[in-house]
Amino acid sequence: MPRPADSAPAIDRSAESAADDANRSPAAARRPAALPRHLDLNLLRAFEALMLERNVTRAATRMALSQPAVSGMLNRLRAAFDDPLFIRSQRGITPTLKAQGLAEPIHRILAEADQLLLPDEFTPATAAFTVTVAATDYALRAVVTPFVVALRAQAPGIKVAVRPLDEATVLERMERGELDLALLTPESTPPELHARRLFDERYVAAMRASHPCAALADWSLDDFCAQDHGIVSLQGGGFTGATDAALALVGRQRRVVMSVPSFVMLLDLIRSTDLVALVPERLIDDPQGLCVKAPPLPVAGFTKLLAWHGRTHGDAGHRWLRQLLVDACARPEPAGPARR
Repeated sequence: MPRPADSAPAIDRSAESAADDANRSPAAARRPAALPRHLDLNLLRAFEALMLERNVTRAATRMALSQPAVSGMLNRLRAAFDDPLFIRSQRGITPTLKAQGLAEPIHRILAEADQLLLPDEFTPATAAFTVTVAATDYALRAVVTPFVVALRAQAPGIKVAVRPLDEATVLERMERGELDLALLTPESTPPELHARRLFDERYVAAMRASHPCAALADWSLDDFCAQDHGIVSLQGGGFTGATDAALALVGRQRRVVMSVPSFVMLLDLIRSTDLVALVPERLIDDPQGLCVKAPPLPVAGFTKLLAWHGRTHGDAGHRWLRQLLVDACARPEPAGPARR
C-alpha cells in the first residue's frame, strides 16, 4: 500500500556502505547523515528544492508555494537537524556540510516515495495468478464462459477457479479471501460489497423443434398451459417459479411435471421430450434442435450483477479482470420478440 504523503520512513543507517561514505566529501564522510524519525515528507521536498535552487524564492516557485511558507519549512528543517543547513550568501544560500551529507539520502527517500505513489502497472499477457468466481450454472454458461474465452486470448497465465454460489456465505467467503468475484442479483447482493450491473435477462419459451406447439404461428395462453412443463429449482424440489406467479395474476395455472437443479439439464430434457420450459434467453445462443418462442404472457426477468469485495477494489489486475468480464457479457439489447 502506498505510504501516505505526510510521513517518511526512517533511514536504516546500518545499510549505508563504506563505498557511499567514500563518495562524499571528507567532511561529510566524517558526519554520516541521519534523519530524525517521523520527518514530514513535504519538508524533505523543500530541502531538495533548496539544494537544487540555492535560493529560497526560486525554491518556493519550484514547489508552487509562497516564499514565507518555504522559509517556515526551512526553519523546521533547521530545528529537526539541529543545524543551519543553508547559510545566506551573496547569490542566495549555500548548503552547510551537514546539508551536503543529507542531500543523497533525502533524494533517495523522495525517489522511493514517488515510486510507491505511482499507479500499479498490470500487463495481462504476463500476469500469473488465480481468480475465484462464485456462480450458478446459469451464470457459468451466460457469463463465465464468454469471460474465459476472452481471458484465454489476452491473459493465458491467469487461472479461473469457479465455486458453487451460496448466497448466504458470499460476504464471509470474500472477507476470508476465498472468493474474488460473485455473480448475483440485486436482491442477493450484500450491501457491503461493490457491484456492477452486467445485463438484464428475459425469459423465452423453449421446446424441441418437433414439438406439436412448434408449428403454431401464434400460440395462445391456453396452448401454453395445456403443456407439461419443466422448471429449475436451485434448492431442489420446487415446482413453482416466476412463471407461476405471472399466471396467478391472470387466474391461470400450468402443469409442472419436472423439477431439476440445473438449466443445462433442463435444456437437455427439453430437446429429448415434449416438455416446455421458460428459460433465460442467453442460455440459447445455439438453438439447434429447439424451437424458441416469446411467452404468451409477460414474465418478469432478472438482473445479473458482478460483485466484489473492497480488498480487491483498487488492485490493477482485478480492475482489468472486472472490465474484461463486463465487456465479455456485452451484447445489444433485444429489439423485438424472441426468435422462433
